[in-house]
Amino acid sequence: MKIVRIFAHRVELPLHEGTYKWSGGKSVSVFDSTIVGVETDTGLIGYGEVCPLGPFYLPAYAEGVRAGLRELGPHLIGFDPCELAKLNHRMDAALKGHPYVKSGIDIACWDILGQVSGLPVCVLMGGRFGESVRLYRAISQESAETMARKVAGYRAEGYTRFQLKVGGDPDTDIERIHAVRAMLSPNERLVADANTGWTQHEAMRVVRAVKNVDVYIEQPCLTYEECLAVRRHTDHPFVLDENIDSLEMLLRCKADLAMDVVNLKISKLGGLTKTKQARDLCVSMGIAMTLEDSWGGDITTAAIAHLAHSTPEEYRFTSTDFNSYVTVSTATGAPQRDHGFMRASDLPGLGVTPRFEVLGPRVVDVH
Repeated sequence: MKIVRIFAHRVELPLHEGTYKWSGGKSVSVFDSTIVGVETDTGLIGYGEVCPLGPFYLPAYAEGVRAGLRELGPHLIGFDPCELAKLNHRMDAALKGHPYVKSGIDIACWDILGQVSGLPVCVLMGGRFGESVRLYRAISQESAETMARKVAGYRAEGYTRFQLKVGGDPDTDIERIHAVRAMLSPNERLVADANTGWTQHEAMRVVRAVKNVDVYIEQPCLTYEECLAVRRHTDHPFVLDENIDSLEMLLRCKADLAMDVVNLKISKLGGLTKTKQARDLCVSMGIAMTLEDSWGGDITTAAIAHLAHSTPEEYRFTSTDFNSYVTVSTATGAPQRDHGFMRASDLPGLGVTPRFEVLGPRVVDVH
C-alpha cells in the first residue's frame, strides 16, 4: 500500500458561546480548522484534523498547516501509510520542526491502519481501558460571577472537571478561583489554567492567596524556570502544558519533580505516534495526563478519544470533547458527550466519515 495523494479542506468552526477568552486578552470566536486526507493506491482514505488555537497560543497557525502540507506532501508520496515510525522519520527529515503540520497526516495514517486491520485506533494504541473517558469543561475568562454560573450549568450536564481560564489580573483571578471552588463538591476537580499569563511574582501572589483552596495550578508562567520556581513554593497539585513539547522536556520535568500532571496535545507533539510515545513514557514514570489537542471538531475529538481510551485510567486525569464547543459538525461517527463522558468508536480506524457538504472544496491537493 502506498500514499498517492495528500489533500486538505478548510472549515470554520464557530463557537456556541460566541467567543473563547484566555490569558493576555486573547480570544477566538471562529476557529480555522484543516481536515487532512491521505489517499492510498488501494482506494482507502484516512482523515486527520489540525486546528491551532489562533496564531498567538503555540508556534502554530492555521494557514501554516496548509502551507506546510504543500511543502511536506510531495516527500511522502509512495510511502506506506501503515509504517508509522518510518513515515514520521521521513516527515522529520523532510521538514524540520513544525510538528503541528505533521499531526494531521499522522492521524490520517492511523485511521488508515485501523481500516486495513479492521480495528479501532484505540485498540491499535494499546487497548481500551474502561467504559468511557471523563471530560473536563473549559470555562472562558469572564467575571467571577459569570464563570461560576457557567460551571453550575455544565455541572447540571454531568461534568465534574472544570478548567478555569485565568492568567489575567491576579486579584480578579483569586476571586474567580474562590467563587467557583465554593460551589463545587469535594469530589469535583478544579484547574486554574493561566496559559502562561502570570509573571512569576503574580503567580506567587495567587498561589499564596488560594493556599487553602482545593485547586490545581496549570502553566502559571511563560518559561519552564518560572513555573518551576512557583511549583517549589506551593503545595497545590501542578500541571504543565505549553512547556511540554518533547520527550526531553518530559524527562527534565520528571527529574526536577516539576509537575504532578502533564497536558499532552496531539498537534503540539506532531501527531498520535509521538503523543503515544509521550503517553507511554508518562505511564512508565507514574505521571497523570490531560489528553487533548489545541482545538478542533469531530475528527480531532475522535483522535483524542482513541488516545485517551487507550490510556490506563489511573493515569488519565481528563480529556475534552471539542466538538461540543462548536456549532458545525464536520464528520459522522464522532464521539458525543454523555453526562460528562465520551467513548472512542468501536469501528475500524477513527470511526468517522467527513461531511463533505460542510468541508467544501479542497484547498491543498498534492499527488
